[in-house]
Amino acid sequence: MKRRDFIHLAGMGSGAMALPFSAFAHEVEIGQLLTPLLDTSQKKQLADIALNTAKSLGASYTDVRIGRYLNQFVTTREKKVQGVTNTESFGVGIRVIANGTWGFAASNSVTPDGIKKTTERAVAIAKANSKFQREPVKLAGTPSYGEVSWKTPIVKNGFEVPVKEKIELLLNANAKAMENGASFVNSLIFLVNEQKYFASSEGSYIDQDVHRTWPNFQVNVVDRQSGQFKTRSAFSAPVGMGYEYLDGKAGDKIKAPGDIILYNKSYDIVEDAAMAAQQAKQFIAGKSVEPGKYDLVLEPSHLWLTIHESVGHPTELDRVLGYEANYAGTSFLTMDKWQSKNFKFGSDIVNFVADKTQPGSLGSVGYDDEGVKCKSWELIKDGVLVNYQAIRDQIGMLGQKESHGCCYSQSWSDVQFQRMANVSLQAGKKSLTPEQLISNVEKGIYIVKDGSFSIDQQRYNFQFGGVLFFEIKNGKIAGMLKDVAYQANTQEFWNSCTEICDERDYRLSGAFNDGKGQPSQSNAVSHGSATARFNGVNVINTGRTIL
Repeated sequence: MKRRDFIHLAGMGSGAMALPFSAFAHEVEIGQLLTPLLDTSQKKQLADIALNTAKSLGASYTDVRIGRYLNQFVTTREKKVQGVTNTESFGVGIRVIANGTWGFAASNSVTPDGIKKTTERAVAIAKANSKFQREPVKLAGTPSYGEVSWKTPIVKNGFEVPVKEKIELLLNANAKAMENGASFVNSLIFLVNEQKYFASSEGSYIDQDVHRTWPNFQVNVVDRQSGQFKTRSAFSAPVGMGYEYLDGKAGDKIKAPGDIILYNKSYDIVEDAAMAAQQAKQFIAGKSVEPGKYDLVLEPSHLWLTIHESVGHPTELDRVLGYEANYAGTSFLTMDKWQSKNFKFGSDIVNFVADKTQPGSLGSVGYDDEGVKCKSWELIKDGVLVNYQAIRDQIGMLGQKESHGCCYSQSWSDVQFQRMANVSLQAGKKSLTPEQLISNVEKGIYIVKDGSFSIDQQRYNFQFGGVLFFEIKNGKIAGMLKDVAYQANTQEFWNSCTEICDERDYRLSGAFNDGKGQPSQSNAVSHGSATARFNGVNVINTGRTIL
């Protein structure tokens, strides 16, 4: 099992240790809350205490975030339930500008007195920090939205679905995997509900209810005779949807090259688990790849991670400026490349858009965590770098007047800062299916689902693996391969993109655990694409030992 997959499953199974929770988070009984529910009028009254207190102490700007964060993990292994964990975190985070400097404080005491004291602490921190501030913070303007609300458009709230039903679904998937030859199988359902109330001294009062869902599994097949094994993870994508994603509607299934079934707007975990065991056995018997140059056909469930690492991170402005380097390093996309207005990031058909409004995506919200209405904007247009990802105190460095609306905090107890939006490769403009794309490839490899990867600290030189690999010979799938990884640098790779399938093949995938910052925070983000072709990419054999 790959390290990242181990963290996803083992960490979640033991209370999701790999994912962020406030120090004030509590384990709660199923269906119960440990803290009182407040309606929007009560939250507004509490927020106004912070706003008025900060103003009286000399703050020029204040925002308040009152948040309840709920998480549920249901985990199983083979025929056993490993755990059912519910967490709840509730509190308030207050951010101010005083003497031209940021100050932040947070508390789990969401009472008039607790909020007043927390605000006083935030202002005191800002004033202390101002002694070291060289230039005052400058915020881009944003409209006052008054009292507004936004909700993830879910059909079924996963937190209201009985745990028994979730367990039965997972154990059924495990049983199907075992029936089809799995040696071991772990499975889980992970649910997130962020109930966030934002208020600012600029007159916005924003109430949001955000839901995310992630069903997942790891099927392991061991060939004891040869000593070989294969792990095949789920073809599910984590989504910004409700429990309806697990309905597995037939119309949402995609028959892909290699006789595999992929999923789009709903997911059938039982069907996928059975298919996973069968494919893992086929993989063990597959042919080890011959190193060399290949035309790669990359399916969206694989390509999302390459997009995340080689496009999403290097277009974050704080990394470009060298202000941030944690987890993903800085960026080779320095300001001079953007200022030239002709830096050729990719081929002419490569277009990347950042979007915080994309339905079903992990990053979809109505407003970001500093009260900016979310939108979409271009990053790469016709292969040329045209913009970055920036928030209110950064956007002026680009000579732009409006934040991109991509500020986020993982909880009320953490300060908000610039986080990656949903960054997606736009579908091709000409009619093209994956089958048609493959029919023109003489020597290639079709790669499905993301695997291990490595990339340097400027997000330039990289190596990516996958989960399933199919050899392409003279326009046809010719069997399964193994030990495949490809190497390139970011600019070379995206300039080798020669074809992208049309919007009929466009799909989202993504991750719950995009790490950044110190102390670290996690962000949930999706990346979309259609199946795409990349010519002449270097492929290595990962199964051969070099002496």
